[in-house]
This record gives sequence, C-alpha cells and structure tokens, in this order.
Amino acid sequence: MGEYQYYEFLALDHPLTPGKLAEVRELSASAEIGVTGFVDHYESGDFDGDPRDMVERYYDVHLYLSDYGSRQLMLRVPQKLLPLDTVRPYLLDEQVEAWVSGDHLVLDLRSEDDDADWDEDDERLLLPLSALRDELASGDLRPLYLAWLAAVGTWERDEDAFDDDFEAETEPPVPAGLAALTPAQRCLADFLRLDPDLLTTAATLSPALAAPLAPQADLIAALPDPDKSSLLLRTASGEAPEVRLELLHHATPVPSPAPGSRTVGTLLDEAAVTRQRA
Repeated sequence: MGEYQYYEFLALDHPLTPGKLAEVRELSASAEIGVTGFVDHYESGDFDGDPRDMVERYYDVHLYLSDYGSRQLMLRVPQKLLPLDTVRPYLLDEQVEAWVSGDHLVLDLRSEDDDADWDEDDERLLLPLSALRDELASGDLRPLYLAWLAAVGTWERDEDAFDDDFEAETEPPVPAGLAALTPAQRCLADFLRLDPDLLTTAATLSPALAAPLAPQADLIAALPDPDKSSLLLRTASGEAPEVRLELLHHATPVPSPAPGSRTVGTLLDEAAVTRQRA
C-alpha cells in the first residue's frame, strides 16, 4: 500500500485562461480542476506534474501533504513587493527556499517529521494560509522569520539536519510583533511544527507592533498623483489584483526588523529553559 499524498493549488490573482486550464487538465485525470483551483490526492502512485512549475506558470499558492510527515507550502508574490534580497537572510537549506520566476518571487516552505500523526484537517489549510501572501506583499516579514525558526527547531528532533557549526549561526533580522501573530501566522507556525517554547523565546526581543500612524485611506490619499493615476489606469486595464497588493504595500506601515543578535544555540538553549519552567 502506497503513501497518501495530497496536492492543492490556488490561483488568487487571475483565473486560468482556457488554454492554461487545458494544459493543467493534461497533468491528471483524477484531479478536481477549476479556473482557480486544483485538488488531487493519491493512495498509490504519484502526481505527474511538477508543483514548482505549476506555481511558476499557473497558481499563486500550493499545499502538499503526505502521511509520512511531509508538509509543504509554496507562495508566489510579486518580486517588486518582496525582493529576493529581503528574503535571503531567512533561507535555510531545503526547508526555507526562494527563487525568482519572471516578475514573481516563489517561496517554498517545508516541514518533515516521520513520526508525526496524520490529520485530515490539514487538507483545509490552504485558504487560511493563503492570507500570508497579502502579509508578505505588505512588508510583514514575520512569516519568513517563523519559517526560519521552525526549521531551526527541527535540529532538536534531528541533529543531523544541519552541519555541526550550525548552532553558531546568528538569527536573521527579527520582525516586530512575534508575540502577537495574525491568524494566518499562527496557522503557519502550527503547519511548520514550530515549537511554542522556541517561539516564546524568539519573541522576547521582538518589539510590539505600533498602532498605524494613519488610516489606510489617508495613507493611500497621500500617494503622489502620478502614482495614483498609474494605479487607476492599471486597474482599468485588468491588473486589479496586482494593484490591490501594491496598495497593501503602500498603506501598511511596517517597522523594519531589528538586526538578529542571538545564535541558534542560544535560542535553543533558552527555549529548553522555558520548557523546563512550564
């Protein structure tokens, strides 16, 4: 008997054209396929498509699950709103990867745990996790730090996951608000099996998020007239989803993350102390 595997894709910005829909249908005879979604599962055999290629060409979000402990989330975000240079400090081996594809950056987040129990409710997580895309586009880097921290936590389960000198590595920039995560960020932390004690430890040096300095409407109104005219013209030309993400980026004041100061070893040691006190 083969392992159970679950694949789901979601197009958020634009529905698939008839031509692209026909291409996707060639990949699976069993999948449930629509102009915005693709769902397939296997109890034996494997999916003939390439999830990376499907996200690059057709979809904005992808969820993969298997009953042997694999979890994967892929997000496609316009690169001008989330540059690779911004993401690079949070990348960690195969567990937090990113690359540029055309005008987009693709983020690939994974968690592996052979001993984890299967939970059918995980198949309902793509929609709540898709909200992370808006957060990243707005400049909120907490999802990136959470993914890095979850990857660090795997070292406690498997000391062979990283090189021996890994514990001397310094954490990436620490975003504000780690002690007050959004629902999507809490969902991501659970999905990537982030140890709550490790998160509590990391959040001690994360300042609280300040209240917005002005309502979003005021921030948008303050944009230069040429920028507003350009955004309106693009909306009229069918780019409303892209414009929405850009407005989120302009109208969401997010403080710059603080430089990381703790080593991986320090974070893990302090999390162990927190765990013992509980």
